[in-house]
Amino acid sequence: MDVTLHLAQDPEADALLGRSPLAALTGMLLDQQIPMEWAFKGPATIARRLGAEDLDAHEIATYDPEAFAALLSEKPAVHRYPGSMAGRIQQLCQYLVEHYDGDAEAVWRGVDTGRELLRRLEELPGFGRQKAQIFLALLGKQLGVRPTGWREAAGAYGEEKSFRSVADITGPESLAKVRAHKQEVKAAAKAAKAAQSGTAGKTADGRKGR
Repeated sequence: MDVTLHLAQDPEADALLGRSPLAALTGMLLDQQIPMEWAFKGPATIARRLGAEDLDAHEIATYDPEAFAALLSEKPAVHRYPGSMAGRIQQLCQYLVEHYDGDAEAVWRGVDTGRELLRRLEELPGFGRQKAQIFLALLGKQLGVRPTGWREAAGAYGEEKSFRSVADITGPESLAKVRAHKQEVKAAAKAAKAAQSGTAGKTADGRKGR
């Protein structure tokens, strides 16, 4: 695994993501409730604070939890919730040590089908269906991991040039498209919620009037 990614929009951080399977998984884990670039810059920040050039699952899995949380909390913090995310990263690394001998790439190495790869990703701590599908799409679109049926397993995120997620970001232009798509999704969800609340309110008023 040695490709050029543009998820952190930072040369050093992106270089690490492109050569380190564990860094890529960690960045994906961090990608929630904060800007994408902040999330994917996290692995490089953690590695630097550990005094290493890459992340090591064995080291992180056995790191003192309070010390690791403090390491992520240093300014600038790795995440908006550095303490809880430190715990999640350690859980991920502990799982990788237990099931894959600490080799993150073994999660997808040699997997024959997209369905099997999706199952493996969903089993990782902190990876729900959506996050697993997005990472599967990233593997297929940018990291050359393309087992049979990978696009189907990735759902809408596997569609070519869909610009729905980090899987489609290859530079500033595609980043802007993905960001615009996410804003549209949020606006639609907000409108749907408002409409639902309005309907519920009318129903309640109707009941009171009877």
